Amino acid sequence: MEIKGCIFDLDGVIVDTAKYHYQSWKRLAKELGFEFDEAVNERLKGISRMDSLNIVLAQGGILVTEEEKETMCYEKNEWYKEYISELDESELLPGVKVFIEGLRAEGVKIGLGSASRNAKTILKGIGIDHLFDVMIDGNDVSKSKPDPEVFLKGAEGLGLAPEHVVVFEDARKGLEAAITAGFIPVGVGSPELLPEADMHIQSFENFSLEEVLSQLDKSA
Repeated sequence: MEIKGCIFDLDGVIVDTAKYHYQSWKRLAKELGFEFDEAVNERLKGISRMDSLNIVLAQGGILVTEEEKETMCYEKNEWYKEYISELDESELLPGVKVFIEGLRAEGVKIGLGSASRNAKTILKGIGIDHLFDVMIDGNDVSKSKPDPEVFLKGAEGLGLAPEHVVVFEDARKGLEAAITAGFIPVGVGSPELLPEADMHIQSFENFSLEEVLSQLDKSA
């Protein structure tokens, strides 16, 4: 198996900003008069802001116009940007920067494939945007995961075919997107929660490309 590129999701893979999304949706729900369920929050992983809002509103049994939805999405994002405005390198998940640097040293191209419209801002804030050859986020796509558009655009930007690109994802919808388009899917999390992945890792700490190749070969 020849790996020429790797595409990373953002939240839960590179940095844990999911907690700030949760705080923002919880704040919106409170303003609308209901409590936001943390279990429901798990369903928002990897999907667009508007799709997330529809799930949140459904939980509260709230019916609003499309115009009101746009306003709510804007407010939620403004709160989220407040929360992430002071992000720094300390927010990086363990081992991920060293792992990406190791990939680059091996000549592997690096991409980002995230539904977040703030992904590029976050990568710059935590000081690793220079490590990416291409960054595709919610501003660059019209369809959210499990549609593979974000990963296909990432592969196109890297100049690589999907079968030579590993996708690192912590959400089932993201893994579904990767599999649909023929990428090599690696789940960041437990096999029980991410059964679709070809292999799983709990952390990038002390992890290398050689170990990825070895585990993928065993699962082939």
